[in-house]
Amino acid sequence: MILHLDLDCFFVSAHRTIDKSLEGIPTAVGGRSNLNIFDRKKAQRFISNNSGAFVSSIVSNNEGEDAEYFKDEHGRIRGIITTASYEARAYGVKTAMSVNEALQLCPHLKMIKPHYPLYHELSHKLAQFLSNRMPYIEQFSIDEFFGDVTGWVEKSEIKEFALNLQKEINEQLGLPISIGVAESKWIAKLVTEFAKPHGVKVVFKACEEEFIKDIPIEMFSGVGKGYAAKLHGYGISKLGQVKAKKELFYSWKKPGIQLYNRICGIDNEKISFYSDEYSVRKSIGIGRTFDPLQDRIELRRRVVILCRYLSFLVLKQGVNPQTFYLKIRYEFRSKSKNTVSTNRLFSEAYFKEEMLKLFDITDNHTTHRVVQLNIAVSNFNEQNPKSFNLFEYENDLQQAKLNKGIQELRSKFGIDIIKNASEL
Repeated sequence: MILHLDLDCFFVSAHRTIDKSLEGIPTAVGGRSNLNIFDRKKAQRFISNNSGAFVSSIVSNNEGEDAEYFKDEHGRIRGIITTASYEARAYGVKTAMSVNEALQLCPHLKMIKPHYPLYHELSHKLAQFLSNRMPYIEQFSIDEFFGDVTGWVEKSEIKEFALNLQKEINEQLGLPISIGVAESKWIAKLVTEFAKPHGVKVVFKACEEEFIKDIPIEMFSGVGKGYAAKLHGYGISKLGQVKAKKELFYSWKKPGIQLYNRICGIDNEKISFYSDEYSVRKSIGIGRTFDPLQDRIELRRRVVILCRYLSFLVLKQGVNPQTFYLKIRYEFRSKSKNTVSTNRLFSEAYFKEEMLKLFDITDNHTTHRVVQLNIAVSNFNEQNPKSFNLFEYENDLQQAKLNKGIQELRSKFGIDIIKNASEL
């Protein structure tokens, strides 16, 4: 049996563990992106001690609480909702909604500034707790976990096991959690949607077809708007219609076969064993949303700054990414993205050089103003000389020594202690 555990309104729930006055009232976490990393003035910004998987690890010096932190210097309400409590959702407040719209729907909404170190600390504690309760667990996101108790807990006892687990998590960590249980991984995740809020639901194999029969196709994990539109074009709007369309799904090769098997609960996908920190992470990224900006020189400067921050994270984790990713979002929802692959040892200088080239190639709407930049790295490889260009490897080793010295200074004195001239 597979359990899927999903923390309810996690970011809000996390704040409620340290501030009981937030309980029972409409509350939301969100606001403006932290843009002070682009400031030219001197500041001290450090890595969070609780850095890890699924969490933005870069934090600034404590700027203090501000009841209207979501307003800019001109008094305009900015930013988006990251998480809303169920009390706020009753007023129509949703994730990804603008703060301005949320406050119009719910004028007494309590807005809270994000506190990423707290979220990671609680997520990490939950991962450790679960690893002591189940033989296999997998962290799917900062607030979602899978657990495999096949052969560990009898089917007749699975609901009692899940209820006890839920109770212990609430008592020990103060976090409400919903748990879905099924005999396959992705059906368990689907079941959790019907266990919310703060419930437990079990669906055995014999009941799966009846359970999924009338569920909209869009509710299944991995079915985005594009895929849903494609399925609707073939007259498939409910999960219960999928089983009879095996030939169609299998004609779409690997993606179609995988989706078909998952919906039918025959995927037999195993879960990963829990492993701490970045070893569960397949990519590392950072991004910022800001006021519309036309100046390409300033945008390139911001790319360099994001590269510096991301380089710090990469070198701190000792990974060697082979794929670099850039996404540019423009006004009016247009966007452009691109990737580049390499076989070089990672270094900050090389990363900045490649990302600036990637920006020039990817920025295909040069007359449009940019509102968001996101960069990421993935495809981690061992730092093995045999896998690299040997002519470049010696230079990369010299750069690696320089990286080590810079990394030590930034860890001690802040990430802004050493900058590129182009940033100033």
